[in-house]
Amino acid sequence: MPRQLHFSAALDSPGHVRAGHYTALALAAERATLDFVTLDDSFTAAPHRPDALAAFARLAPATGRIGLVPAVTTTHTEPFHTSISVNTLDWVSEGRAGWLVTVSGTEEEARAFGRRPVAPPPELWAEAADAVEVAARLWDSWEDDAEIRDVATGRFIDREKLHYTDFQGRYFSVRGPSITPRPPQGRPVVVVALAADDLPERTALATRYADVVLLDAPGPEAARAAADRLRLQAGEQLRILLRLDLALPDRAAADALTERIAGTGGVDGFHLVPADPGRDLAAFADRVAPALRARGLLRADYTGRTLRDHLGLARPASRYAAGPDRTADPVAAAVPAPAATRSPAEVSR
Repeated sequence: MPRQLHFSAALDSPGHVRAGHYTALALAAERATLDFVTLDDSFTAAPHRPDALAAFARLAPATGRIGLVPAVTTTHTEPFHTSISVNTLDWVSEGRAGWLVTVSGTEEEARAFGRRPVAPPPELWAEAADAVEVAARLWDSWEDDAEIRDVATGRFIDREKLHYTDFQGRYFSVRGPSITPRPPQGRPVVVVALAADDLPERTALATRYADVVLLDAPGPEAARAAADRLRLQAGEQLRILLRLDLALPDRAAADALTERIAGTGGVDGFHLVPADPGRDLAAFADRVAPALRARGLLRADYTGRTLRDHLGLARPASRYAAGPDRTADPVAAAVPAPAATRSPAEVSR
């Protein structure tokens, strides 16, 4: 029997800032029963592009099932604030949020903030790993049943079920706990875009923390080899979606895309990057998706509610409620921390 694939799509549309444009794209992707959509972001690269987090917060009530994964940079953004913002998106979307982890490596972006000079990419991605670790701990810092909401006694929270994160790393020092309850998904889905032969620091972040990798590879064999390496390091629970440029000007192009998807193995699905998002996502929903469903390669409808449901990922338990040692960190205990070279005092929060 054929195996159902996972699909996501980029909504990037330079020059478009109106919510209606992105809502229409997200609804087309939802009509195609894609797992999630992404939206890139940058502090200075384009003046006519919306804030990705804010845009997806606006899209959340206008959509019903599609996952929403905005790009959020870790370089000039405090991980405490990032964790709260992504958590909030998970709440307003009722469990459909993710986080596309990015860094800011240009002089222009560094000058816009003026806090620190631009750093080399290996350092930026090592710092990003610390930021994702902080966010995960903060999401876990409230146990699922920490909220009491007892009007009679005036107790809102069970203080025994809130936990200090006490994170002390090379780049951040964060005590916690979070100021928002645990996300509906436990932890929003972490997504990392990765080339087949990427920086060791970026690959280390992906294999340690990512739920989904958006893989860019030059061909099917390179994609299969890269996917095998990633699974060897991260395990079979990692979902690997191969980047696929999408241009569907006519039915012939749609038919050709359906033999290519069906004939590509070694990955869990595809991340679609449309040339013309309005045209191509609608064509995918109307022409390609039905053909894939007929082959058993695409779901007929959503069967779950959350993004983790769509991806077949379990909801993680809070590390602080996992056993007798309520402060244990099973991830950190199992995997060594990524290397870094800059002083923690330089960027300590």
